[in-house]
Amino acid sequence: MKTPSLDLLIFIIIILSLAGGSHAAASGGAWQLLQRSTGVSAMHMQLLHNDRVIIFDRTDFGPSNISLPGGKCRHDDRDTVLKVDCTAHSVEYDVVGNTFRPLMILTDTWCSSGTVHPDGYLVQTGGFNDGDTAVRTIQPCTDVGGSCDWSEIPNGLAVRRWYASNQILPDGRAIIVGGRRQFNYEFYPKSNGAAGGANYIPLRFLVETRDNPEENNLYPFTHLNIDGNLFIFANNRAILLNYKTNTVVRTYPPMPGGDPRNYPSTGSSVLLPIRPHSKEAEVLVCGGAPKGSFDKASKYGTFVAALDTCGRIRITDESPSWAMETMPTSRTMGDMVLLPSGLEVLIVNGVASGTAGWELGRNPVVTPVVYRHFNPAGRRFAVQAAASRPRLYHSSAVLVRDGRVLVGGSNPHVYYNFSGVEYPTDLSLEAYSPEYLGEEYSELRARLIILGDEVIMYLKYASSVRLRFSVRELSKSGVSVTMVAPAFATHSFSMNQRLLFLESGRPAPVDGNYYEIVAVAPESGLLAPPGYYMMFLVNGGVPCEEGIWVHIQ
Repeated sequence: MKTPSLDLLIFIIIILSLAGGSHAAASGGAWQLLQRSTGVSAMHMQLLHNDRVIIFDRTDFGPSNISLPGGKCRHDDRDTVLKVDCTAHSVEYDVVGNTFRPLMILTDTWCSSGTVHPDGYLVQTGGFNDGDTAVRTIQPCTDVGGSCDWSEIPNGLAVRRWYASNQILPDGRAIIVGGRRQFNYEFYPKSNGAAGGANYIPLRFLVETRDNPEENNLYPFTHLNIDGNLFIFANNRAILLNYKTNTVVRTYPPMPGGDPRNYPSTGSSVLLPIRPHSKEAEVLVCGGAPKGSFDKASKYGTFVAALDTCGRIRITDESPSWAMETMPTSRTMGDMVLLPSGLEVLIVNGVASGTAGWELGRNPVVTPVVYRHFNPAGRRFAVQAAASRPRLYHSSAVLVRDGRVLVGGSNPHVYYNFSGVEYPTDLSLEAYSPEYLGEEYSELRARLIILGDEVIMYLKYASSVRLRFSVRELSKSGVSVTMVAPAFATHSFSMNQRLLFLESGRPAPVDGNYYEIVAVAPESGLLAPPGYYMMFLVNGGVPCEEGIWVHIQ
């Protein structure tokens, strides 16, 4: 990689001071059981700007453990298990009230993908069987009890999408990449102006990275680069795609070691936090399973040790290279979540041997780790407090506005199976509280004050935003402001996940323990695609009690 520029070195020094030295002595976070059963296993999760999480599974495995309300039933002659099903396969979870309610989803959402539209509703795409070309949407509820539900658009996609990945673009559309036996991409809403007017556009890279018979290029890792091009990682290789002209503008070197990182090897990936006015962007890829693991587990019952390495690459470099690091433990099917401090990446869930697939994982890893990306190499990983239950195949994790991470799912079976198996289906929902929520940091934990009646703050690109907050102790190491896009989490990849540091001044005292800070919104949709974000004030590395929802356009 290139030698860091002076402004980057200065920024690193500031961030390291924000992180402080006390985190090393912290407890490593804490776990709380929220619901013993939501009725469905959390194969997919998406937080919306009403602080409710849409949770859903697949529809073709038989009945769930929660009934549809009012005697409703799902009638589907194409379902492979139940033609008439009176149970729900989706729920809406209220984060604030710790309650949930069933939702009606019709066609099969098995191994599908999603994006939040800039207007705030979930656009959910593809799946299996009768759902493979469907588009489903759900609006955030505005009423107290919640009456919103799923709507479906049959044949909303140009081709079948099963195990595809979505990414929101600067113009507000979603690009949908790949899927089983789909070596192409398309846009939603459909556009006749892109790439010659085709409904879908071939992408040879997905042919070249297919690893028969395992297809280790499913659920490709997609990240919007700061130049507007799309970074796509599949198997052990990556490209930078100009999706407007369908041209590959950069080919990255293969990740060292030669092992695959995408489904069913199932590592995970994040775009690391973006700094103000940055000309650089980095991607981190962690975990997975060695080549051949799926075949060995499914045919011979041999569960190979998962990968214990991460690769980090600066995708904006002209001659980029991978820097490899070793995690504290092997892990496949782990979820990576950007924490709102901007200093840490949480890696949670998964197993230490085997691979993704029915019954194919062993040795659950119940201890999360955090990756502190501003620390020097060799000092970035820290093991956290252990969870009380394993989370294997079909588990997920999402960040919520109070800084916790909701963790759910785990169903490594064809059907819901609660007994007579090594790893029963898990319908529970837990919250992991990172160590910054510990009592030892209460003096640094600020409270943002909403001025006026607006619950959501509306921003324009490059505009100034004034934040007022109260705090018992203003950190000498400084205050920062971050913006986090809520992600669509499934199969160990959080689509559209993004965190930005905002340019900000020094806090100014207002009265007593009250302060104001002025921050500047991202410059354009290249950095922050339009839509809803959670904004956090971070005092000495500790996020505020609750972030606020902002909408940028």
